[in-house]
Amino acid sequence: MPSTPLALRLANQLLRPAFGSRHTPDRAFDRLLARAGGAEGDERFADDFRSLLRWWAGAENLTPVGWQSARGHVGRHLAGRARIRRLIAEHPDIEREPIEDPVFVVGLPRTATTLTHGVLSLSDEHRCPLLWELLNPGLEVPPGGRRKATAPARRMVEGINLLTPRFRDIHPMTAEGPEECTFALPHALMPLSSARIPEYQAWHYERDFVADYRHLKQVYQVLQYGRPRRRWILKSPMHLENLDALHTVFPDATIVWTHRDPVTVVASFCSLVEHGMAVSTRPVDPRGIGATWLDLLSRSAARGVAARAVLPPERLVDVPYSWLGTDPAVGAPKLYAAVGARWTGAEAARLAAVAARPKGTRPHRYELSRYGLTRADVESAFAGYNALRAEVDRA
Repeated sequence: MPSTPLALRLANQLLRPAFGSRHTPDRAFDRLLARAGGAEGDERFADDFRSLLRWWAGAENLTPVGWQSARGHVGRHLAGRARIRRLIAEHPDIEREPIEDPVFVVGLPRTATTLTHGVLSLSDEHRCPLLWELLNPGLEVPPGGRRKATAPARRMVEGINLLTPRFRDIHPMTAEGPEECTFALPHALMPLSSARIPEYQAWHYERDFVADYRHLKQVYQVLQYGRPRRRWILKSPMHLENLDALHTVFPDATIVWTHRDPVTVVASFCSLVEHGMAVSTRPVDPRGIGATWLDLLSRSAARGVAARAVLPPERLVDVPYSWLGTDPAVGAPKLYAAVGARWTGAEAARLAAVAARPKGTRPHRYELSRYGLTRADVESAFAGYNALRAEVDRA
């Protein structure tokens, strides 16, 4: 298990006095809801997050930092929702903003979705959401207000890097860099990467996600309102399990699906989860992570394969890992052509910076066996997806 940084030990000590509120999660939730401005007319949204906080409070081996993270996650979504609703009430034209022909990069995690997103974001004709915008979506920031607006994202990134230094070797983040829709989507799988919450996992499996994607669309309408319209380049591995809901809300979206051997995917992602979960849960159970995420990821892949039947074939682009993982200079122009975008010398000049490993990071090493899994386990769980991947490789 990753060693405990001194900063994390100190943070847990400092937050211990507030840890008792874990035993009264409804009271903790009511304070967060009041701080967000209430939920009149939006009770269903609030009730869903009330349930999440209750379940999260009961998570096994949760630490004081973990409980603070849970309240922060729920509070941020409540505040974000209230802000979106308020802005739409003040500016009704927001809901008439067209999100035209967006690109969604999807695929299992650790399949170069981040690199693909970054490459597609190189074009001046494209628009990607930045981390600070996703954490605090709003109208255009006035001159001189950028530093204040980006402060919450900077604090988040600094906190992650301080409490789990190895995380940036696996998934580096920057406050003003492109980031994934997961931070704005109300109910993604993010809580399950922080703690074991079986009630939320079961609830998640039964959820209709259309309302979540309607909220996501409103987020991008707010971020577009009053600003030049460009083609949105969006990304999250978590979209893969909900392509049907995504297509319902964004019917003209182009889906860019990245592919990679799931044996590598599962081992790499379990390692990422372990390093992230070590901030919120002590001790961490690697075998529990393996069992949980083998189920989550294989289900996501299976749902993605099934949803392909409802997607217009001309709106689906399959991207083997080799396109960008082996030689980005060759793969990037192919990617742009596949989504109907122009690849010019300007994008080519910026490519090396996007494809390079961030300075100061180390190679990511991982072993599937650490998570109680074998190659046979993964290949069996992903049999349907592997058949699709073989077709993609032959194409």
